[in-house]
Amino acid sequence: MDNREQTIKDVEQMSKRMRKHVLDMALSAGASSSHFGGGLSIIEITATLYGAIMRLDRNNPEWSERDRFILSKGHGVLGYYTALAEAGFIPLEDLKAFEKTESYLFGHPVINREKGIEFSNGSLGMGLSLGIGVALAGRLRNRKYKVYVLMGDGECNEGSVWEAAMAASQFKLNNLVAIIDRNNFQQTGANSDIMSVGDLAAKWASFGWDVTEVDGHNVGELYDSLGKVSASGRPAAIIAHTVKGKGFSFSENDNAWHHAPLSKSQYELAVDELNKT
Repeated sequence: MDNREQTIKDVEQMSKRMRKHVLDMALSAGASSSHFGGGLSIIEITATLYGAIMRLDRNNPEWSERDRFILSKGHGVLGYYTALAEAGFIPLEDLKAFEKTESYLFGHPVINREKGIEFSNGSLGMGLSLGIGVALAGRLRNRKYKVYVLMGDGECNEGSVWEAAMAASQFKLNNLVAIIDRNNFQQTGANSDIMSVGDLAAKWASFGWDVTEVDGHNVGELYDSLGKVSASGRPAAIIAHTVKGKGFSFSENDNAWHHAPLSKSQYELAVDELNKT
């Protein structure tokens, strides 16, 4: 087995562990519930970034050359905190305090560099503009780091996304990667019913980005696309086709799981399904 195959296998196992962590967190959250569906759709993306792609040092979380990650779709924290835990930034036992009063693991990320949480997140549509600033700062300081911004496809309804897309292209930020979680849903329904975003690949390309489309649950495809170095002098956009609620029969492509509590019986069913994969 070559290094690439071993890395992919390791990240696939990491993704499986992360799904189990998500179940534990969602059950622990109880009636407060969690953004279950959108957290599960990004598992392989964040696992690939934190397990194979990003340059990080958990013993020096503010290392100046570390790669930066911005979760622009801030409600996807279940897929973010679990990656940070697997990468050694967050103790596994802290995950069970998710959404509790004493916890630093909120329903949207709040900056905590010691724990690997680079930036806070507020309204959707803001992360890419933030990423541009971080990427420009890296260029001005002659840093070699890359900036990864993970966005939702429903988030692409926001005009601020396209203003940022124009700016990143104008500034030729080839140290910036936008990843779009293309799960075809947003909070209140299917994108096609609420506000269609159309052909996202064509849109991003028309704004001057290098565009790649991948299966967002295929670690090999993610590894190859995220690991590429842009030689064009342009920012990169990766359209990751995903399934909301991925991994469990009762939640896949069911938008009721955008934000919902997980019952004990559903937890047990999900654990059983996960153990069979």
